Amino acid sequence: MTQRTTRRGEEPAEVPDTPALRATQAALAAEHAAVYGYGVVGARIGTERDAEVREAYTGHRARRDALRRAVLDLGAVPEAAAAAYALPFEVTDAATAQALAADLEARVAGAYADLVLAATGAARRDAAAALRDSAVRAARWSGTGTAFPGLAEYAEGRA
Repeated sequence: MTQRTTRRGEEPAEVPDTPALRATQAALAAEHAAVYGYGVVGARIGTERDAEVREAYTGHRARRDALRRAVLDLGAVPEAAAAAYALPFEVTDAATAQALAADLEARVAGAYADLVLAATGAARRDAAAALRDSAVRAARWSGTGTAFPGLAEYAEGRA
């Protein structure tokens, strides 16, 4: 599969669909969802954790923007954000908002783990840093960590 891209004034070009491009697009999609999800978290978490929510929201927006540039640098059109995202469960109070934040971070970590595997050079280093940041935030929100963040089989105890 190839992706089409156009730059202002240019004809559409075919871009090879590489593992690095797919993983970058998947990480971008995860960041779009995290930005949306932190809006929900912020609305329900309570004022005592506002600074944490703002920090995470700002961090995810910055990573999203960097991934958009990375996709463009790979010659493809970045995945667009959806108008809304289905939440994995109903968020009704601070406890469920905290659980959503932990879930968002675990999902983002998974996307970055895939990007670490597919990318090279600076892109791999950036993905590893993003994986670390999400794993730390997931541990803060959930109160527990995983041995291999981003790898679902370890998080679920199947390995």
